[in-house]
Amino acid sequence: MVLLHVLFEHAAGYALFAVKEVEEIGMLLPQVEDSVLNIGKFNNVVKLAAFLPFKSAQSALENINAISEGVVHADLKLFLETNLPPGGKKKNVLGVSDAKIGAALQEELGLSIQTGGVVAEILRGVRLHFHALVKGLTAQAASKAQLGLGHSYSRAKVKFNVNRADNMIIQSIALLDQLDKDINTFAMRVREWYGYHFPELIKIVSDNATYCHLARLIGNRKELTEESLEALEEVVMDSAKAQAILEASRSSMGMDISPIDLINIESFSSRVVSLVNYRQELQEYLRSKMGQVAPNLAALIGEVVGARLISHAGSLTNLAKYPASTVQILGAEKALFRALKTRGNTPKYGLIFHSTFIGRAAAKNKGRISRYLANKCTIASRIDCFSEVPTSVFGDKLRDQVEERLSFYETGDAPRKNVDVMKEAVKEAGEVAAEIKRKLEKKERKRKKREKKLAALSTAEGEEEEESKVKSNGETAENGDAEAVKKKKKKKKQEEEVEEEGTETNGVEDTPAPKKKKKQEVVEEEAAETNGMEDTPAPKKKKNKKQEESVEEEAAETQMEPEPVEEAAMETAEVTPETPQTEKKKKKKKIKTGDE
Repeated sequence: MVLLHVLFEHAAGYALFAVKEVEEIGMLLPQVEDSVLNIGKFNNVVKLAAFLPFKSAQSALENINAISEGVVHADLKLFLETNLPPGGKKKNVLGVSDAKIGAALQEELGLSIQTGGVVAEILRGVRLHFHALVKGLTAQAASKAQLGLGHSYSRAKVKFNVNRADNMIIQSIALLDQLDKDINTFAMRVREWYGYHFPELIKIVSDNATYCHLARLIGNRKELTEESLEALEEVVMDSAKAQAILEASRSSMGMDISPIDLINIESFSSRVVSLVNYRQELQEYLRSKMGQVAPNLAALIGEVVGARLISHAGSLTNLAKYPASTVQILGAEKALFRALKTRGNTPKYGLIFHSTFIGRAAAKNKGRISRYLANKCTIASRIDCFSEVPTSVFGDKLRDQVEERLSFYETGDAPRKNVDVMKEAVKEAGEVAAEIKRKLEKKERKRKKREKKLAALSTAEGEEEEESKVKSNGETAENGDAEAVKKKKKKKKQEEEVEEEGTETNGVEDTPAPKKKKKQEVVEEEAAETNGMEDTPAPKKKKNKKQEESVEEEAAETQMEPEPVEEAAMETAEVTPETPQTEKKKKKKKIKTGDE
């Protein structure tokens, strides 16, 4: 009977192995430890009892997070309850690699857990031969699963605190301090270099950035005139100073300077000016970042001092974990250990000395106000670290409390109680948080609407493109058909023109000019026969009135019956296409009758 089962957590899923024969002392021998490397010998000791693959990468990540935190996941609990055999007199022993998850399983399922020793050796062999012990799992698939789960686990840990990215604050404050040092060094170099040419400017202008601006603007002091006075006033922001610079340039004791040296000085001073401008931009960035990450700490003690505290602590979370006594002397570690070593007075303040409160306090009250300020800084950092919606309400209230305590030390006015102030702050913070949530919801709605509109536009554009493609294909086909039809029509027209020309020539040949009456009569008889007018033959002699009336009646009858006439006309048109010739003959016949 198998008394020991081993649980192995892999990236592909949970596996439960049954250990057949176990010898506690024998497993620790070096020969037996080496036999674990042989898959054939290891199969005699361990057998796969059950395997539960993870359904998805998200499920694997949830399970591995639960195991790393020492929590029994629902999948693991169901797996063990289903596959572990029920214990009789002797309880089944479950071997687990981590003691933390073992304690949680023992509490949750009431199992006897074993860690270390034999279990560690068996798990080492299982980890080595896992892809061979589980059917259908290759070494490549197992390595891919491990790689994917490792990436997602690390990504989840890194992205744990996305909104509170205090790393950017640490880097920006370090860069700000470095820029201050570099700007100071470079400005002193510009002063020394340009001072050879214009030494009086150093005494007139004390600010480094303004001095670099003026060095770039003035250039050669001999070329400075009254016209450049306005430009000087814009830089210096003082008309008296601008006039003093102009007068000093006329009576300066400096040496002359070559154009190439002047070009180098101007380029270097312009670099220093650009560094100064970049420092201002970086300070604005730091201010906005502190407003997002630690708004209460920034409102209480200022953006720069708060950023230095976060940088010195390592993160906002570390700063929130510190007690107020540590925050008070944060940055004065050397002085603290020196005082402890020499048994002297310990420092009263560290980085918080740069805040305005300690500078405003009297000498005897500096220690008191620094202790009180450190206490409020600790409260503000904890609120910033653990609050869901960042607001600066608590920071403003804490700042008011420090102001009241400072006035109490000076005038003796009793400050408000902390409980009352915090009640007011909680109410205001709730209102502000509700407003912020409403704004975020509105933004989210607008974003969703925008996405819907963009999706609708993209689908409409796709449909239009498809329709245009279909239309273009149809138009090309129609154009081809129209061209073919046009070509056919042209050919027909050309054929008809040729036929008409032929008929005209035939008519001209067939109808020569009449010379005698007999010939005209013969032609008229032929035309009458072709037109189906057999009943009214052409008269050879003079007609009487009676005959003319009978001819008119017959013509009226023929007009009353149009259909046979039309058919006869169609037949005549098919038989005799020479229509112009017959019309001429009829006209000639009428002329004859009129003459007679």
